[in-house]
This record gives sequence, C-alpha cells and structure tokens, in this order.
Amino acid sequence: ESYDFIHEHLYEFCMDNRMYSEYSYQYDPEDGSPSTDIAIDEIKLVKGQNFSLHYDYGDDWMFTIHVQKIEEESRKKPPTLLKAVGSVEQYPDWDEWDDEEDEDE
Repeated sequence: ESYDFIHEHLYEFCMDNRMYSEYSYQYDPEDGSPSTDIAIDEIKLVKGQNFSLHYDYGDDWMFTIHVQKIEEESRKKPPTLLKAVGSVEQYPDWDEWDDEEDEDE
C-alpha cells in the first residue's frame, strides 16, 4: 500500500534476497489463501537482516527491506512508513512517451 500497487499481481517476500527462492512467502491472487498472510513475528526476523519484495513477476519490481530494529509490542498498531525517497508510478502514461518520440522524428 505504501507504493499504491494493485493486488492483482503476483508478489513474494524473498527472505534470502533471491527471486523464486524456496525461502519466500508468496501471494497468488487466484489461490485465495496467500502465504503472505502471516504474522510478522512468526518469520523470525533479526536486526540487520535484509530481505526483498519481488512484485509483479512480469515487470520484476525489486525492493530491499532492511530490519533496523525489533521491539516487543504489547498492542497491535498498523505499520508505519519511516522514510521515502522519490516516487514510483506503477503504470506510467506510455502515450506521453510515444508523443515525445513522434516530435523527435
């Protein structure tokens, strides 16, 4: 949701930073029961660990996630985005690119 991506695409959390790894949590929108539906404390994250989000297998968006710290929490609260740099547009307006190419010719 931080990137405003749609949920119709396949995606996986690659716990060893390798796409299509056996050590991943995958989401399949047609399956109905995604393996990404897991509590974060059940995946045994450790401070300093890096893992990846591989989103949209056709476009292969890759994001590295770094575990900065782990805190015990007595109550549940929604995750918070701490920092963002730049912006991402999942489906840019390709027509604008075609217009620019036509002008260059």
